[in-house]
Amino acid sequence: MKIYDELKARGLIAQVTDEDEIRDLVNAGGAKFYIGFDPTADSLHVGHFMALCLMRRLQQAGNRPVVLVGGGTGYIGDPSGRTDLRKMMTPEMIEHNCECFKKQMSRFIEFGEDKALLVNNADWLLDLNYIEMLRDVGVHFSVNNMLRAECYKQRMAKGLSFLEFNYMIMQAYDFYHLHQAYGVNMQFGGNDQWSNMLAGTELIRKKTGDDAYAMTITLLLNSEGKKMGKTGKGAVWLDPNKTSPFEFYQYWRNVDDADVMKCLRMLTFLPLETIDEMEKWDDSRINEKKEILAYELTSLVHGEEEAKKAQKVSRNLFTGKGNDSDMPKVEISEDQLTDNEVGVVDLLLISKIAKSKSEARRLINQNGISIDGNKVTDQNKTISLEELKKGFVLKKGKKVFKKFILK
Repeated sequence: MKIYDELKARGLIAQVTDEDEIRDLVNAGGAKFYIGFDPTADSLHVGHFMALCLMRRLQQAGNRPVVLVGGGTGYIGDPSGRTDLRKMMTPEMIEHNCECFKKQMSRFIEFGEDKALLVNNADWLLDLNYIEMLRDVGVHFSVNNMLRAECYKQRMAKGLSFLEFNYMIMQAYDFYHLHQAYGVNMQFGGNDQWSNMLAGTELIRKKTGDDAYAMTITLLLNSEGKKMGKTGKGAVWLDPNKTSPFEFYQYWRNVDDADVMKCLRMLTFLPLETIDEMEKWDDSRINEKKEILAYELTSLVHGEEEAKKAQKVSRNLFTGKGNDSDMPKVEISEDQLTDNEVGVVDLLLISKIAKSKSEARRLINQNGISIDGNKVTDQNKTISLEELKKGFVLKKGKKVFKKFILK
């Protein structure tokens, strides 16, 4: 099976501009394509995971990836998928985050001469002359068309800043610059980027007459129906210091039953024939599928050794054979206590088991929380300093374990 057909069979392709041309280009290994990553944090998260896997698949098929780190667009902030203004970052924060991204990406993509290329749009966007930019690029953009774009529509009710309104032009200019400087002929991205990507292809065609293509990948949804990798308290990071390999493994081990086969197709590098065979398995083997998914993805991100370790710990804890040392630790300092005690609701927030106090209370009301094997039934239950000094295990359901200790 050729690479384009495989991408379709895995459910990765959402929209394309010129399917016949793109199929021929990709299958022949003639795509020099880019995907942009804005440095909004100091680590990539699982929301970036699909894009990284796609780049790896295409590179293995002979196409050349160009990784664009948004050191320039990071000054503006992408309004796509947002209901509010992104936090403004300092130049130092942006530069630091870009460096962190580079290190993590090298696990997925092979960089080097005639291999993948890494560029930073700060190198050309920060030196642009505003008036020249308006005359040279802005003239090709219709404000009416921009306002119809989905990425702006959802912000109109709450207010869209002029700063963010420029993002589409900046992203389009990135594509144009990469086309002129490096011969990039295709852009990939999430389905929420479609309007911005179309703007880039049109800008290249208007200014140069050259063909340029765009393809978006299907955004994978997690069991809560939200975009994978949403930043915040519940984010799952690729940095092991922010999300441990065990926690990363558990994230995929606990994926919703309905999403398991989709995740196996879209994210793992298992042969499609193997996945098709797994789809025929009886429902009683759902946990086996989840283990395979968790192992494959943890191995991709953290290496085979960490994946084996996480799998062993997970199996031991699930069967009750594990011990406290196997569990992910949550350290609590005395300054987080009030009158030498801390509420269980607060512990659920601190440990990221719950994303809000209302969710924490709901988990307690549904008998989903236990401490050292005893169900927590009181929303107002507190843990004393003495109990914290001894250490205890907090458990959500049957699969989420946290060992709390005093820092």
